[in-house]
Amino acid sequence: MKFTAHYFLLLLTVAKSKKNVLPDNFPNSTGERIMLDKIKINRNININLHKFMDYFQGFEHSPVTQKVFGENAKETLENLKVEFFSFRRGYMGVSEDDGHLIVSSYHLKNSDDKTLYLDVIHELVHVKQFMDGKQLFDERFEYHDRPTEIEAYQYTVEEARRIGMTDEEIMDYLRVWWMTDEDTKKLAERLGIKVGQDTS
Repeated sequence: MKFTAHYFLLLLTVAKSKKNVLPDNFPNSTGERIMLDKIKINRNININLHKFMDYFQGFEHSPVTQKVFGENAKETLENLKVEFFSFRRGYMGVSEDDGHLIVSSYHLKNSDDKTLYLDVIHELVHVKQFMDGKQLFDERFEYHDRPTEIEAYQYTVEEARRIGMTDEEIMDYLRVWWMTDEDTKKLAERLGIKVGQDTS
């Protein structure tokens, strides 16, 4: 899933440079004047990155991971970094700056094992796409039609079936808040999922 994934971080602190983000003496809702030359925003944020394999073990042995990365699967995952954030509506995503994994700590703590496993597989496909120089978030396409998403979902659905999930369970997995029911059905049909049929 595209980070999916979006989250926002605002860090207010004392900075060396002086630059206003709004005009001086900008009025607030009560009509008072605010001296914004005394407000500073430090935009130089240090992102805390962790080793992927410190938190996600065994993925180098997964057949789908080996299919995605080939013989370089173990080395790639050993070098992969992960960033955690606390936005509740986020899931997982991949940084379009350097290709590291981005994971919601809320998602990590509260989602079921299969969902987490499949989400990681999905995002690892995006990591490989980034490594291959593909544009992950091509805005010419809607999410459910985007080539990078179709490819990632193809691997994910194949793996879901390998671990024994039914099409109904996979269909439930595909339902996310940023896709309408109609878009979800279109994606499912494109992936060969039997929409609305009990295949258990």
